[in-house]
Amino acid sequence: MESDIKDKNLAEGGKKRIEWAERDMPVLREVRAQFEKDQPFKGMKFSACLHVTAETANLVRTLKAGGADVALVASNPLSTQDDVAASLVADYGIAVCAIRGEDKDTFFKHLKAAIAHNPVITMDDGADLITTIHNEHPEMAKQIMGSMEETTTGVIRLRAMAKDGALKIPVVAVNDAKTKNLFDNRYGTGQSTLDGIIRATDALIAGKTVVVGGYGWCGKGFAMRARGMGAHVIVTEVDSIKALEAVMDGFEVMPMVEAAKIGGVFCTLTGDINVLTKEHFPLMRDGAILCNSGHFDVEINIKELEAMAEKVTKGVRRNVDEYLVKGKRIYLIGEGRLVNLAAAEGHPASVMDMSFATQALASSWVVANKGTLTPQVYDIDPAIEKRVADLKLASMHIALDTLTPEQQKYLSSWQEGT
Repeated sequence: MESDIKDKNLAEGGKKRIEWAERDMPVLREVRAQFEKDQPFKGMKFSACLHVTAETANLVRTLKAGGADVALVASNPLSTQDDVAASLVADYGIAVCAIRGEDKDTFFKHLKAAIAHNPVITMDDGADLITTIHNEHPEMAKQIMGSMEETTTGVIRLRAMAKDGALKIPVVAVNDAKTKNLFDNRYGTGQSTLDGIIRATDALIAGKTVVVGGYGWCGKGFAMRARGMGAHVIVTEVDSIKALEAVMDGFEVMPMVEAAKIGGVFCTLTGDINVLTKEHFPLMRDGAILCNSGHFDVEINIKELEAMAEKVTKGVRRNVDEYLVKGKRIYLIGEGRLVNLAAAEGHPASVMDMSFATQALASSWVVANKGTLTPQVYDIDPAIEKRVADLKLASMHIALDTLTPEQQKYLSSWQEGT
């Protein structure tokens, strides 16, 4: 694949950023060392549609170390770090098609370039690559050993495809791994989403009423971090169990139509469409801040917001647009795209260390099981999860207790009781 990036001269800064992230990714370094020795991907072509960040750079470096010929494209127009893309091309010899702010035509042109790379393994943030292959190049399904999916949104799409009998490629739900969602989704999203909001607006979180749309792992993490900074947090949900969990975690729960009247900051984290719509915008207070931390820019209905606005002022602050609705100002961050990447730097490297180590090892698992996997969505092998967790704990100098033979016998028997 021929690279298409903003400016190759940005490479020096990008390399520094990649190396800085690598310092905080000891598990992935360990996996890379193993791959360099074993060469599990020798001669294989990989196409990855991922957020082009310093952390992702270290993932694709790890795949290349294992012998893979990797082509990388952006999974979101506002998530690319242009200096990182430049460094991957100039310093590491990895083909990249990604430009921050690229329009839809360019996005899909890059996606098609990744498909033209003719991969046998694919990786996705949001399932755009694999669904495009299914829709436009179904004949390629036979050659693809498997695909890795890193996001809740993508896994939802792929499970729907599997349910409908439309899935033609084995997929590993990396997002559903405990070493991913318990940490990346909860602590990574929680911190980086709040970081994006603060960088974009310079708002004081303490004392704000923050409305969290969705109480999955990402919503839980963001709600926890917002409360930690002194916010009054309201959760909106459609799932009874999650709503009950939010209540017992100490948060107020109510319908969005009620929360819209009192919220100061709104963040959607559901993976679904139309969480905030024309029903809610007129109810909001002057100065309300809207953002999304779900993968696609569909959770806030921006077309409806634009249609009802008396005036739209783009760029009132970097990454912030102002909409005047019924005389009240509503501020939208990052065009409704992933706020933690559109307005900040994404998840910290330390938490992506586990996610990307899990993703890399899942790829080697797919190769090791070539020919035995059927078109369905697979969970991560528990042995991979244990290895990643053990390596992470070791890097943190944390040791565990071990069960004695007597304890093991007790846990596996039924004879002993009260």
